[in-house]
Amino acid sequence: MKTLIVYAHPEPESLNGSLKDLAVKTLKDSGHEVQTSDLYAMEWKAVVDAADYGPADSNPLRIARDSGRAFDSGALTPDVRAEQEKLLWADTIIFQFPLWWYTMPAILKGWVDRVFTFHFAYGVGEHSATRYGERFGEGTLAGKRALLSVTAGGPESHYSARGINGPVADLLFPIHHGILFYPGIEVLPPFVVYSSDRLTAEDYPDLAKAWEQRLLTLESTEPIAFRRQNFGDYEIPSLQLKNGLESFGHKGFELHVRH
Repeated sequence: MKTLIVYAHPEPESLNGSLKDLAVKTLKDSGHEVQTSDLYAMEWKAVVDAADYGPADSNPLRIARDSGRAFDSGALTPDVRAEQEKLLWADTIIFQFPLWWYTMPAILKGWVDRVFTFHFAYGVGEHSATRYGERFGEGTLAGKRALLSVTAGGPESHYSARGINGPVADLLFPIHHGILFYPGIEVLPPFVVYSSDRLTAEDYPDLAKAWEQRLLTLESTEPIAFRRQNFGDYEIPSLQLKNGLESFGHKGFELHVRH
């Protein structure tokens, strides 16, 4: 298995850094190939601007059109092209990051904004009366798997159905469904470390053991059963879920998972 670890934390000695290092060691010791994108160490440029797309950018700048043109012509900046090549190389992508203000750190969102360009991660496939492009289960990155390894400061009860932060599945849905499943990646259930700010040295061995177990079962873990766009569950072109599929009282984001 070939794994890309995209890591976003400014402190190498942090819990996130330890989990990243353990993932690299565990996977390599098991015979897997591993590449790492350490965004802070790379001093990753997090903002999209005209410099990403070469001298032929539009005036005014049009992000989708210009990023697609630059992708098609090979004019994307070398850092973006390198990350796209890593994604194409990988079978599995692990994202290691802290949950900050209910989402990923800005540097990681900037990685997505710049690397997931038009004609690479979106804007691909046939648009017709029966298909609305290749996305949500299809696309450039179909057949790959992704896992979010996330640290959260609050206890698990805060991220439950009745918890004040809302269910962790809802908080991660925009990343799982809107960023990863959109270009075709199968999404594994996340590995979430709760009360990470209160973790002690005595707690770490049990956490490390649980993380190693998740890593060693990546290939056999069932992905979240998100509904695929072009396979009969949605009306085209409205992309409304068809009547009769709202079973078992599910609502909201849960509607887009086959239960």
